[in-house]
Amino acid sequence: MMARAASPSSQAPSNGFRWMQLIIGVVCMAMIANLQYGWTYFVGPMAKANSWDVAGIQVAFSIFVALETWLTPLEGWIVDTLGQRGPRLMVAAGGIFVAVGWLINAKAASLEALYLGAVISGIGAGAIYATCVGNAVKWFPDRRGLAVGLTAAGFGAGAAVTVIPIQRMIASVGYADTFFWFAIGQGAIIFVLAWLLRPPLPGEVPTGSAVKVLQSKTSSTPGQMLASPVFWLLYVMFILVSGSGLMVTAQIAIIAKDYGVSQTVILFGASTLIVAGIIDNVANGGARPFFGWISDQIGREYTMAIAFTAGGAAYWLLGTAGTTPWTFVICAALIFFTWGEIFSLFPSTCTDMFGPKYATTNTSLLYTAKGLSAFIVPLANVLKSYTGDWHAVFAAAAGMNFIVVAMALFVVRPMRLSISAAENKNKTAVGQPAE
Repeated sequence: MMARAASPSSQAPSNGFRWMQLIIGVVCMAMIANLQYGWTYFVGPMAKANSWDVAGIQVAFSIFVALETWLTPLEGWIVDTLGQRGPRLMVAAGGIFVAVGWLINAKAASLEALYLGAVISGIGAGAIYATCVGNAVKWFPDRRGLAVGLTAAGFGAGAAVTVIPIQRMIASVGYADTFFWFAIGQGAIIFVLAWLLRPPLPGEVPTGSAVKVLQSKTSSTPGQMLASPVFWLLYVMFILVSGSGLMVTAQIAIIAKDYGVSQTVILFGASTLIVAGIIDNVANGGARPFFGWISDQIGREYTMAIAFTAGGAAYWLLGTAGTTPWTFVICAALIFFTWGEIFSLFPSTCTDMFGPKYATTNTSLLYTAKGLSAFIVPLANVLKSYTGDWHAVFAAAAGMNFIVVAMALFVVRPMRLSISAAENKNKTAVGQPAE
């Protein structure tokens, strides 16, 4: 089922147009970044204004992430089924949903209302995320890791430019009005750009990828993919790494407060938390194209091993050396830089393995692992309360990363090489021709 792909086509008739498609996808992803990465700045003000328990508020975050991921296979299937109309209709609908979700957050007078906002915004964010990633892997078979990395970077780094505006707006007009105006602005931009999206037509993209990476010559249906052990190994790996990262990204403001560094002014009048928020989002976004590009050169599994080994070390460093303002900023940035690449490496690996024809659906099925990992976030709060500090949480996160390194090198890669060798020997392939 796997083989080294042929060299890229000598012609790419729509090369400029496909880059435009990629840029539109990146912008749309940036417009939903605050839904996840800006959340941490709303938690404290909501708890104070409404006397809500922080753990109860974080349930809304878990619901958001779960709905953002678990419905993406259905949303991806709709996109693949609708053909040329799929991306624009799905992203336009997603823009409406994310706006409505944050408008509900702005007016929420109970945790139940906050959970409803999380449901609606999660559905909308998932529709946009799945569509943009699916479009990227289809338009760029020759630079799949880089293209998906750039697309995912919009989601990772998009919140960087709004860290200061969000925090200052919350401080000046309150969290409710901040929810309201960002809902209107972000939703409107997504809705307008959606109508420019479409998937590639036959002959508009190169036919293969660089010979440095293993890439299937066929496209597997979602059912065929779900029957593959490799898919489920990738699924478990995704849960472990995503869960470790979400424990930090959802609670970085709380961790900084517990360390006593959140409001310390360290640069041009900005506090530790503001500086960390900007640098973390840039690091998170930059990791995605960086490691995606590396994976195009040396292979997905070797890149995973490098990134996640460094990630495990970063969690340990934050727990042991991150208690001063600048060490906190540096250690947190290392965590974001070695976590964000999962959103380029895993979709690329999935499409390499199972082909591009059903890529929006297939990558969305893998992405549902993030939904399961979101429920680790409240458990981190429980573990922290039980032990009295964050050290046990960081130790657990580091261990999860090291387990994934072992799985990538000693389980997944040998299996993929074996599949490739079998295909080369038999000169047969299971599945449908790649498109």
